[in-house]
Amino acid sequence: MALLHVNFFSEVLGMCMNMDVILPQKTRKQIGLEGNVHESQDGKYPVIYLLHGMSDDHTIWQRRTSIERYASDLGIAVIMPCVHLSFYTDMEFGLKYWTYISEELPEICREFFPNISDKREDTFVAGLSMGGYGAFKLALRRPDRFAAAASLSGALDMAPHAVTRSLENEDYANIFRNIFGGYDQIAGSENDIFAVAKQLKESGRELPKLYMWCGTEDFLYQDNLSCRDWLRELGYDLTYEESAGAHEWKYWDAKIQTVLEWLPLQGK
Repeated sequence: MALLHVNFFSEVLGMCMNMDVILPQKTRKQIGLEGNVHESQDGKYPVIYLLHGMSDDHTIWQRRTSIERYASDLGIAVIMPCVHLSFYTDMEFGLKYWTYISEELPEICREFFPNISDKREDTFVAGLSMGGYGAFKLALRRPDRFAAAASLSGALDMAPHAVTRSLENEDYANIFRNIFGGYDQIAGSENDIFAVAKQLKESGRELPKLYMWCGTEDFLYQDNLSCRDWLRELGYDLTYEESAGAHEWKYWDAKIQTVLEWLPLQGK
């Protein structure tokens, strides 16, 4: 595998941005890694966009897990972008991070890394906490681009979550006000996973496969149960798992391996 630290300019955000990228590499002499490459029919390899949480950045998956080693076993590319504390949203008082992550970044990646497949069936997204929210948001609003999405301890029921956190802490109230314009503007909007999932289902378009995991001691556990029940009611192809655990990396390190095994790779 090759690990790249990429610094580049975003026209949408008007500033330099960062991403870490893992690319498959066919190797025979590298000790401890098989050097697999899982190519699609056109010779390109599948890709997963791996999203960070609220307090982290594009480096966190490299620092807290062995994602490069895990991806090597499957031979897929991993894109780990930075979106700061944006909730993957075109902010009310800030920058257009949704446009960046959903439109500009995939185009930049295809330009920089032409061996990455641009086909829907080869493109996936996953994330933790805020990144779990971003992963489902990407798959549900751009089902033409993503075949599957996975959320680990995701902040998925954002409307009531933002209310609760805002009432608990003024700093959170300011954060959600800057991002969404206020917690009372989330429900029913394009930033509401519940509303977006319903709209997609009613549209008749092809639905992405979804995976969820949350620890039973996680402060987001009830939010995940609500989202699970809603997606099941709508008839999504949802794999839901839970186990003992809190909002901690030792669980996400284990479950990202489950996610990679779950991915519907062509010819797997």
